Amino acid sequence: MNPERISSIGAAAELNAALGNRFAELPPAFFTRLQPTPLPAPYPVAFSAPAAAMIGLASDAMDDQSLLETLAGNRVLEASKPLAAVYSGHQFGVWAGQLGDGRAILLGDVAAAADTATHEAGGIEGGRIELQLKGAGLTPYSRMGDGRAVLRSSIREFLCSEAMAALGIPTTRALSVVGSDALVMRETPETSAVVLRMAPSFIRFGSFEHWYYKGDHATLKILADTVLAQFYPALQGAENPYQALLAEVTRRTAELVAQWQAVGFMHGVLNTDNMSILGLTLDYGPFGFMEAFDPRHICNHTDQQGRYSYANQPQIGEWNCYALGQTLLPLIGDVDATKAALAAYQPAFAAKRDALLHAKLGLQTRLQEDGALFDALFSILQGVDFTLFFRRLGELRTRPAAPFEQADAPLRDLFIDRAAFDGWAGRYRTRLETENSDDAVRRLAMHAVNPKYVLRNYLAQNAIERAQAKDFSELARLQQVLQKPFDEQPEFAHYAALPPDWASHLEVSCSS
Repeated sequence: MNPERISSIGAAAELNAALGNRFAELPPAFFTRLQPTPLPAPYPVAFSAPAAAMIGLASDAMDDQSLLETLAGNRVLEASKPLAAVYSGHQFGVWAGQLGDGRAILLGDVAAAADTATHEAGGIEGGRIELQLKGAGLTPYSRMGDGRAVLRSSIREFLCSEAMAALGIPTTRALSVVGSDALVMRETPETSAVVLRMAPSFIRFGSFEHWYYKGDHATLKILADTVLAQFYPALQGAENPYQALLAEVTRRTAELVAQWQAVGFMHGVLNTDNMSILGLTLDYGPFGFMEAFDPRHICNHTDQQGRYSYANQPQIGEWNCYALGQTLLPLIGDVDATKAALAAYQPAFAAKRDALLHAKLGLQTRLQEDGALFDALFSILQGVDFTLFFRRLGELRTRPAAPFEQADAPLRDLFIDRAAFDGWAGRYRTRLETENSDDAVRRLAMHAVNPKYVLRNYLAQNAIERAQAKDFSELARLQQVLQKPFDEQPEFAHYAALPPDWASHLEVSCSS
């Protein structure tokens, strides 16, 4: 059974008229052309109006049955040239060889809407956005998989993609989730789903590794030149464009990881095939947001060695950049020049982290001793809810009318060792007074960078369980809350509460 090709009126027709496929213009060795596998009896699960606006679709576009069928992989737009891309990669630090889009099919790309803001990672204003179905069936790169995605993992990817965008963190986007009662086997039988993902490009570090380890430097150069021309045109005039490309990707990666650390986000599977050449958060699987702070926390149950723990993310980001640097060495032509490009990582990470921590603590100036203040904070934060702490810190008053213990109670009570908090809070107040900090002004500034709402695993689980029973109201409500993570939203305050006891038993793995 092949997908039906369409050219009907409505949202699907609008998309068809705008569709192209730059990736399909690469040599055939980069991909395999194929059709998505139709999803039996599809039904709408979720839709992102903000993501739709990026490509000029209306917020009710999914009401168009033709578009629903397109988002399920059941109908293929006439202008589409669907394909699955090949790439390779290191997985958990070990060379895994050829991988590729095992359950993803690129439909093509469309122009970004005129009012779409420039995306720092990939600059989509005036550019194009790729549309990719995830869970659309077998491809030549599926290996031992079935090419499908389950409803559970599809909802998690949809919610987190859009939540990260609302937090201001570079990320792929998710337009929709389409479900089906068709079962696929994971640990247990689960219903299937398809996500429509969006990004300026899905090219990964592993895309470069594929050609390097095949010893095909000519094709490697085609890929690098394409990335430079489409996404980094300003670097083409550099003395060594490939060195400049490596330095820029290294910088973006370092800053991305710093942004993850600042909100307590843990990716879970930082393999080189999950690293975006544009510095986007790519491939949401066993991710997690830090709750009770533990720098050694591992959000991926599969990662038994803790390679991708919260504390390890910065160095793993750098390790992956070195893996990319290895592939670009034949084009850069010099080991020292390659090392010089990679040297951008640590200062870029440190500068971004420093700027983010100053903002999170409401500090407008920088003093030499600030690093010690930050270190002291993280030394006492063990076991304290990460998101709640930074949000409530904005409410701290430098000179409260009540005694400190009473005034600080909502924040102080997050700590078992309250004396340790009192000691740090005294240092913090002294630091605030050095810049004559205004409590009201600082509160507004801190609340603008410290989210009240993040996608906690238990919130996602609640939405998933309701959705599995065909009730999508909780999913829609949670999506609404996460679109405005910095706003108070008092009617949804319970979404910002400490997680219930049962949430500590939730586990996510690579099958998630």
